[in-house]
Formats: sequence, C-alpha cells, structure tokens
Amino acid sequence: MSPNKLICAGGTGSVIVAICCFTPVLVVLLGAVGLSAWLGWIDHVLFPALALFLGITAYGLWLRHRMAGCATGEPTNAKETGHG
Repeated sequence: MSPNKLICAGGTGSVIVAICCFTPVLVVLLGAVGLSAWLGWIDHVLFPALALFLGITAYGLWLRHRMAGCATGEPTNAKETGHG
C-alpha cells in the first residue's frame, strides 16, 4: 500500500474515532435506536481503535519520509552516513 493511502486511511479513521470518543455522537445515535446498553463497553473499543489509526498514520508518514530520502539519494540511517 502506498504511503499516501496509509496516511489518508489512518487520518480518516483517527478523525472518525476521535469524534466518537470525545463527543456524544454515539450516545445520541445508539440511544435513538435503542442500543444504549452497548455504551458500557464502547470506550474499550474506541481507544484501541484510535491508537491503531494513529499508528497507521505514523507508519505512513515514516514510510513516505523514508521513500523520499531514497529518491533523493540521502542516507536514511546513521550506518549509511558513517557516523554510527
């Protein structure tokens, strides 16, 4: 998967999960359809999902940075620079 797709997917997922975590969107929606009993465990799902999507975004950014360094011919780690 390309770094730009990873960044887009991770960023989109992070925003959606953050909105559900920090605003009462799910409380209102689940209460409206009669599923408010599910709200007791929702944080156990949303916080790990937020961490996962933030990790995907960070990996995509790291991968894009690494690929940009390879394209310009710049060393990407200390071993290649001779300083490590």
